[in-house]
Amino acid sequence: MKNPTNHPPLGASFEGNDVVFRIWAPEHAHAEVVLFDADAVTERVRLPMAAEPGGVFRARVAASGPEASVLYKFGVGGAGPFPDPYSRSQPFGVHGPSEARRFSFSWTDQAFGGVRPEDLVLQEIHVGTATAEGTFEALIPHLAELRALGITALELMPLASFPGRWNWGYDGVCLYAPQVSYGGPLGLMRLVDAAHAHGLAVIIDAVYNHLGPDGNYLRAYTRRYFTDRHETPWGEGLNVDGEDARPVREFLARNAEMWIRDYHADGLRLDATHEIRDDSDPHILREIAERARHAGGGKRIVVIAEDERNDERLVRSVDEGGLGLDAVWADDFHHQMRRAFAGDKDGYFQDFSGSVADLARTLNEGWSYSGQTSPRTGKPRGTSARSIAPTRLVHCIQNHDQIGNRAFGDRLAESVSPAAFRAMSALLLLSPYVPLLFMGQEWNAKTRFQYFTDHKEELGRLVTEGRRKEFSAFASFQGVEIPDPQAASTFLASKLSYDERDAPAHAGVRELYRELLHLRAKHPALRARERGTFEARAVGEDALVLRRWRGGEEVSVWMNVRGKLREKLAKGGAYQLVLATEENRFGGAGGEAVRQGLAEGELRLDGPAAVVLASRASA
Repeated sequence: MKNPTNHPPLGASFEGNDVVFRIWAPEHAHAEVVLFDADAVTERVRLPMAAEPGGVFRARVAASGPEASVLYKFGVGGAGPFPDPYSRSQPFGVHGPSEARRFSFSWTDQAFGGVRPEDLVLQEIHVGTATAEGTFEALIPHLAELRALGITALELMPLASFPGRWNWGYDGVCLYAPQVSYGGPLGLMRLVDAAHAHGLAVIIDAVYNHLGPDGNYLRAYTRRYFTDRHETPWGEGLNVDGEDARPVREFLARNAEMWIRDYHADGLRLDATHEIRDDSDPHILREIAERARHAGGGKRIVVIAEDERNDERLVRSVDEGGLGLDAVWADDFHHQMRRAFAGDKDGYFQDFSGSVADLARTLNEGWSYSGQTSPRTGKPRGTSARSIAPTRLVHCIQNHDQIGNRAFGDRLAESVSPAAFRAMSALLLLSPYVPLLFMGQEWNAKTRFQYFTDHKEELGRLVTEGRRKEFSAFASFQGVEIPDPQAASTFLASKLSYDERDAPAHAGVRELYRELLHLRAKHPALRARERGTFEARAVGEDALVLRRWRGGEEVSVWMNVRGKLREKLAKGGAYQLVLATEENRFGGAGGEAVRQGLAEGELRLDGPAAVVLASRASA
């Protein structure tokens, strides 16, 4: 889809040696652009902006050369000045002057065409805590290791400028300006270019359901960015389907284009799309996806939704009445696995049994709820996923929400044994669905990922109180103080510790992940991603088997949750052991019992464990 309007872009853009400023402020009679000196404090000059049709104001300023940097804000209706909502750079933070600047970068990634959906293995990364430095460029030395492991795409948590020194990113307010503490626009360009050199795609988490409260100046320009027709958990929804919605839709769609065109990103992960309310046609999600793909200029672009509704329409093709996205998070798999191994039963875990029968059904269908009534809400949830290709459903056993939204930000490792973690990992990585790993998962990192913010004092106090009130109703947290999101220690405790990787307990897990991902990428039966090439079934009350096949090749993943599994296999040595998660090299207690049992025609697993078997011909 091409840009459906002929309107020039808002914000600051270069035309020859001039900077042209445009803002949308239809409720105001006059506006001005305010230029600042290099100290970002001293106002240099105020220039009136000319009114244009549609509530737009415009001004032109001469730049001082190709490397010019112009610091500016806008005054509207006698108020302000305010930062530019379309700013491409906020070098002094979200409250400081915006910067108009040409960011020249010599790209070397012309041969990189993206990653095919069937090859996606996602690594979710929070830039600020992924390294000690917390910058884009500090990630670059780790790219070769991630690619050698078997990761094919980085999914970067939101990069849009947010208030303060640290944040998850979902409170971003300057959607067009990469966070300055991460390294700003040039740092992101260097990271993406380096990732492509290693064969890694880069997918950017984009938040279009709301903007954070601190530094959100949209209402200073016009109330028409928002609507009272739709409510979200964060207040009024963005006006994407009411009167004067076109500029708001452009605000979002052009942002999606920017990440793809200017930063060479290979796709977007759209946050909480169930909270993006649009009663118009085409739906804004469809428009965002189409505009992003068009901006890719023929490169393979992937658009993934995070959506709790289990709605197959998200990934159904436009020709068939869908929205045409490429994939959607399917969290039911995580919830069933966590209930099975860790026993979680609060909140939404009430809707999941964790039985191996339900887990097998989730694997067969893609998600658990396809229209059944949720015991927790009393309402039907979901549609059938049987028509959805596995390459369109993203599964995980950990992600930023499922760790960080816990009271203490504790990872799976604090709730399940190392053996259970290895078994869960084998099923995740060898299923036909798209696996997503949270940074450090590949070595079973113990560092927590807590909820952290750096808001101004009053807002920060409300956030801290709200966080502690949220968990006060849970009996397990009585008498225990929840970490303060505003404390620097909460943020610093969330940084990855790379020293863990080589410790025996962690190095074995990393080797397991490497081998599992190598199998996923290379074995013909595991490369099959179509419906009709896999089947899961319960084996007794505490185990399941996932069979994968293509032609005469077959691989089976046997996973035991608890107790003892004793399963007779076909005589004659039809199956060969590929790996057992309890082998010494993976940090387990040894795989001798598995080998001995197979020699006697029986599969034997004690406690949480998984084995991978292949047919003789396949092996």
